[in-house]
Amino acid sequence: MDSLQGLPPLSTLSTSVSSTLNAKLGTNHDLTQAPSIVAEFLTQCDDLERNLVHLNRTLESNLASYASFSNRIGHLFGIVNSKLIDLGSSVCLRSSVSDGEGLGEELPSLAKEVARVEAVRAYAEVASKLDNLIGDIEDAVSSTMNKNLRKDSSAQNSEETRMVAIKTLKVTEDLLTSVTKARPQWACLVSAVYHRVDRSLAILRPQAIADHRALLTSFGWPPSLSNLTSSSLDARKSSEVPNPLFTMHGDLKRRYCENFFALCRLQELQRQRKSRQLEGHNREVALHQPLWAIEELVNPVSVACQCHFSKWIDKPEFIFALVYKITRDYVDSMDELLQPLVDEAMLTGYSCKEEWISAMVTSLSTYLAKEIFPIYIGQLEEEIVTGIRSQARTSWLHLIDLMVSFDNRIKPLVEQSGILLSLLEDGTPRKISSLSVFCDRPDWLDMWAEIELDDAMEKLKPEIDEERNWTKKAQGADLSNSDDYKSPAVSSITFTCLSSLIERCRLLPTVSLRSRFLRLTSTPVINFFLDCLLLRCQEAEGLTALTDDDALIKVSNSVNAAHYSESILKEWCEDVFFLEMGLDQGEHPGESVAEYSGREVPIEEYGNGIFHEEIVKFEDFRTQWVEKITMVIFRGFDARCRDYIKNRRQWQEKSEEGWTVSQTLIGALDYLQAKMALIEENLNRVDFAGIWRSLAAGVDKLIFNGILMSNVKFQEEGVERFGYDVEVVWGVFRAWCLRPEGFFLKVSESLKLLKMEKEQLEDSLKGGQKRMKENGIRHLSVAEVEKIGKNRVYTK
Repeated sequence: MDSLQGLPPLSTLSTSVSSTLNAKLGTNHDLTQAPSIVAEFLTQCDDLERNLVHLNRTLESNLASYASFSNRIGHLFGIVNSKLIDLGSSVCLRSSVSDGEGLGEELPSLAKEVARVEAVRAYAEVASKLDNLIGDIEDAVSSTMNKNLRKDSSAQNSEETRMVAIKTLKVTEDLLTSVTKARPQWACLVSAVYHRVDRSLAILRPQAIADHRALLTSFGWPPSLSNLTSSSLDARKSSEVPNPLFTMHGDLKRRYCENFFALCRLQELQRQRKSRQLEGHNREVALHQPLWAIEELVNPVSVACQCHFSKWIDKPEFIFALVYKITRDYVDSMDELLQPLVDEAMLTGYSCKEEWISAMVTSLSTYLAKEIFPIYIGQLEEEIVTGIRSQARTSWLHLIDLMVSFDNRIKPLVEQSGILLSLLEDGTPRKISSLSVFCDRPDWLDMWAEIELDDAMEKLKPEIDEERNWTKKAQGADLSNSDDYKSPAVSSITFTCLSSLIERCRLLPTVSLRSRFLRLTSTPVINFFLDCLLLRCQEAEGLTALTDDDALIKVSNSVNAAHYSESILKEWCEDVFFLEMGLDQGEHPGESVAEYSGREVPIEEYGNGIFHEEIVKFEDFRTQWVEKITMVIFRGFDARCRDYIKNRRQWQEKSEEGWTVSQTLIGALDYLQAKMALIEENLNRVDFAGIWRSLAAGVDKLIFNGILMSNVKFQEEGVERFGYDVEVVWGVFRAWCLRPEGFFLKVSESLKLLKMEKEQLEDSLKGGQKRMKENGIRHLSVAEVEKIGKNRVYTK
């Protein structure tokens, strides 16, 4: 008995062996037949071994035969190939000297047929490969669905199956990309694959998001907000509520990270598909979508916040404080925990920190647009209907203040990590701003601009009506050399108001919105100020025709204010902030260049800055009133030197005893000097320089036409006297230039002619224009020189 071996365990036997033993050893009597049964089994084993040996030999023989056959076929193909090459060469040779008939004509069709067969083979191969891949994807998606339906299924296995589906989708997408580029004629095949892939993605993404939401709930997201109070909103950190993203650990953390990673891979795959589908279009606009996984973090937080928001409708500052606190408290976990997963998924162009901040700000903007602004709009409409002024405008401005303050607090959170903000359609930075609520509601922007304009005008009008602001000089550093402008304080007050309006719109997220806002607010303020300047000048002109010193001072102050305003606007237009808006101008406020209905627009129509029209208006105003001041002073000088001009005999007489200057000229020069001193004291340097230069040209023309061209005879004494008079006139202007004679071109050259000797003068007249230039006469015509020469009387 000890020599007998024990039977193996029943579980180790195959099903066929178990059934055979059960059939042959059913009773005790059958046990006595065991030796014969063993002999039968041994015989069967020998037969099977012999069959196996025979099969191996047959296989070896067949393999050898196949190898020999393959070698022969290969050899034959080589021979055929060489003969085809020889045939092609001979055909080419014959076709070059023949009429093109025969075998040479059949080869192109043969080549086309071979190419067609090859294309069919390639198509079948690619189609088969794509079909297998799509089948694998659908199987994986179906498996994921089934595992989600079974409660006892492993979450890890479900995530692994989902990753298999995503990887297969990636392989399919790469193959489709290569097919699209290499075989564009296979569009029907690609379209059919698209349809099946879209069906799989329509199932895969909702499943992944549902699993993600379940994981968020399992580790306590969103964090509790019930213990937050209005007093705790300003605290730097919320110590009572730990960050669930940091507190989760173990298997839960692993599962969440895997699911987050799968969502990122799925989104990157979706971007790749979109990129290929939008080939040749503006892909960057359509491709940039919010990060799906971050959206799933923000959505439950937003829902939880709105429970508190509803209690703070009348205290919107608490709404902004809560959003800022949540955004700030959890922003670090985005970089530390989630950003590495995004980078591993190769989801380029995304920052978890930026996406978190952007999504939180977007949720705030959405709430403001749905719940807060409609209330204020209703109050404003009621105010318009009833005509009773309420607190609606004040509440609106307070809300804008909160939005601007919130954006300024959010901005450092973005900048601290050195994030390069994404780009919008027009290439400008995608600003993270609560003011983006106006992007979809330009009518609200218009209403805001109207309220801001009314508020600004209410504050500005009393300052403009205050006469003291027109006499007091502006103080401040708006311009580097502000002292040269001698501008009244009212101009500085006006541009302080304008600066406030500009700062209000600086955080608007798009250039077109900023341009529209400024057109609706700043332009009316500038035009109102210009109208005030014009009105003051017209009042001064209407009362005294600018002959009174006070009227001249009043006009000078207005000109100074216009020059100051023009310089400020020009300096602003050189800033990038305003240059962008200058290129964004259209036919209407806020209309972009791209909205010109396709017509060609010269660059000078919109490239001169957003305030180009206003700058031109100030320039025209200055030019007009500087010319009027010049004309008034010149007319006064002309009236006072009329006797001097009409006295034709004085140029033939000696000067009065003790006088080197004509007495009739002294009064006119006193008037001119007094007026110029007044203007110099009250007018800015640039416009004053224009006035004295214009007066110099006018006086030059007056003396030249009134005396030198009026057939007056000049004797030696008269020339000397005229020289003294001219020197005195030049002396008045020498206070503003070193060589005033350079501004009296005709008088100075005429005096040079009068002082010439008779022979030199006659030589100049005979030599014509060339001789005159050699003698320094360049601004007088030959006729004028001849006329002056005829009036020169030589006594010697």
